[in-house]
Amino acid sequence: MRYITFALPKGRLAEKTMELLEQTGITCPEMKEKGTRKLIFVNEELKLKFFLAKATDVPTYVEYGAADIGVVGRDTIMEAGRKLYEVLDLGMGRCRMCVCGPKEAGELLKHRELIRVATKYPHIAKDYFYNRKHQTVEIIKLNGSIELAPIVGLSEVIVDIVETGTTLRENGLEVLEEICQLSARVVVNQVSMKMEYERISRILGDLRKLLTEGQ
Repeated sequence: MRYITFALPKGRLAEKTMELLEQTGITCPEMKEKGTRKLIFVNEELKLKFFLAKATDVPTYVEYGAADIGVVGRDTIMEAGRKLYEVLDLGMGRCRMCVCGPKEAGELLKHRELIRVATKYPHIAKDYFYNRKHQTVEIIKLNGSIELAPIVGLSEVIVDIVETGTTLRENGLEVLEEICQLSARVVVNQVSMKMEYERISRILGDLRKLLTEGQ
């Protein structure tokens, strides 16, 4: 029997995912060893492997089959645009992808004017403005605090993740349009889904049942 491999994003999401999996009977004691330098963690009994990766790399590992199953935020999946199956919403880390800016920028959006949009998510921003709103915009990719862009005049609006909206309010900005809801999702490699359909379906079924009971 071949191993089924999970790619998990480093940090809190990996911990919370493992807690969920443990409730379905999937454990990996190796991952709990303090100070371990291991890169791959194995459960020999269940023929499962786990590794931790940077969140933005998880969709790549899954698309190319280095991992059969991955867990990552929907924002990362949408931005990466990889060929994979998005199969389950874990409901963790709920937030929204929004167009934000000063109140007066709302008029520019309404009249579909040519504006500059600063964002860490150029693909999501482009898809939203070009394909959904049919508005031509100039997209500026930034890596740091996006809120700064409209304040210093780099852009009229930003596309960013909004959790509470506190940072926006503190800087005189607000949500102008919502693009989509976000949360952690389970993704599966397209070939693995066919080759290991029974085993993967069982894992997903157990998780789905657990999430439904927890609602």
